Amino acid sequence: MHVEKGDYVEVNYTGKLEDGTIFDSSVEDVARKAGRYDSGRKYEPLGFTVGEGMLIEGFEKGVLGMENGEKKEIRIPPEKAYGREGKHPLAGKTLIFEIEVTKIVKK
Repeated sequence: MHVEKGDYVEVNYTGKLEDGTIFDSSVEDVARKAGRYDSGRKYEPLGFTVGEGMLIEGFEKGVLGMENGEKKEIRIPPEKAYGREGKHPLAGKTLIFEIEVTKIVKK
């Protein structure tokens, strides 16, 4: 069963910059090791419906076609993330995500 537009999915992810710096992760151990742990946050898979625009475009497109349990790395250029310029701290940066699909609910 592959992820398609309209499916609800849950994923574990770790986001990095091109130099390897981790800026976010849904995995508690990874966040702790990277010095990004937030005690007020729940570390669990991120759930979203693909194609609803809840996340950056490149992330949503990156999960399309993946299967449950599949892991992959995706590179997202600035124009598919937070733009080439802007106030967001990740604007102008290429983002690299390690993604693992943990759940797929078909539309």
